Amino acid sequence: MSLLPSWPEPIIRVQSLSKSGIRKIPHRFVKPPSDRPCNIMDITTTSINIPLIDLENLNSPNDSVRQETIDHISHVCREWGFFQVANHGISHELMEKTRAVWHEFFQLPLEEKQKFANLPMTYEGYGSRIGVEVGAKLDWCDYFFLHYLPQVLKDENKWPCLPVSCRKVISEYGEKMVKLSRRLIKILSIGLGLNEDYVHKSFGGDGESSACLRVNFYPKCPQPDLTLGLSPHSDPGGITILLPDTDISGLQIRRGNNWLTVNPIPNAFIVNIGDQIQVLSNAIYKSVEHRVIVNSNKERLSLAFFYNPGGRALIKPADELVTKDCPALYSPMTFNEYRSFIRTKGPSGKSQIESHKSPR
Repeated sequence: MSLLPSWPEPIIRVQSLSKSGIRKIPHRFVKPPSDRPCNIMDITTTSINIPLIDLENLNSPNDSVRQETIDHISHVCREWGFFQVANHGISHELMEKTRAVWHEFFQLPLEEKQKFANLPMTYEGYGSRIGVEVGAKLDWCDYFFLHYLPQVLKDENKWPCLPVSCRKVISEYGEKMVKLSRRLIKILSIGLGLNEDYVHKSFGGDGESSACLRVNFYPKCPQPDLTLGLSPHSDPGGITILLPDTDISGLQIRRGNNWLTVNPIPNAFIVNIGDQIQVLSNAIYKSVEHRVIVNSNKERLSLAFFYNPGGRALIKPADELVTKDCPALYSPMTFNEYRSFIRTKGPSGKSQIESHKSPR
């Protein structure tokens, strides 16, 4: 993990750039032609509906309905790596309140947000870049990052104090999201044919599993064809539960050679598999490369809730999933060791998970 006490270059606040009225984005944000959203190799950019799972079916008194839902989730984790969930148990009112307080935060004067400016040692707080490499291409995004779990890392004094309801709403949202995450990883365990608490224990159990929130703010961009809100990557952790704005799309997933724009369903969450689940499942479940495009007419906000192993948790393919015909594809590695890659280099496609494969 990066131990740099400060950023190696001056931080550029993207929202301030956007509000300044510039017509051309700075060179640091201009992606190479092959990485731009208008790249001619991107055969498909139309909106799609990724698989939708009704979690209420897991409460059905009918065993076959429950099993069918578990099987459906297992199938989409193998084939898509992304799905949406409805009837997830979190009130629509709380979802909307949480989005609203973060929209308010990002509209505060810069000097208020700067009170929570982050550093690369922990990434906690108000930030505008991932990775510490000098001269790296930057994404068109500001963000706020905070911890929920483990308790030793949770510090509400590092959360925004404005708007005044912010900390209370963030705390309530995090509590609900931890419960939903643990419900989902139990289903993932069952779908792999493992004990229902296998993933939970592998992540460190109640005391060491980690959970954090990254709120991404994508300002209006005068040249959205030249840059990205978030560069291609797969999430390094366990699972991600995304609450996006629903009036404008931005998330794209790679499927084959195509980039497909996800069409968010109102009041649903978007769930995706992270690299640690791919490792633990011995690549039965797949993390999927994704990116974010930006817009010249509208700003956009999304809340990415990450449920991850504890930093010291040693993640490796489950013994039950390793056979003579299907040997372990990955070497054991702690989550701290693994995530140091993205915290140093920033989003880099699926290069980290591919480099983690065991020599054959």
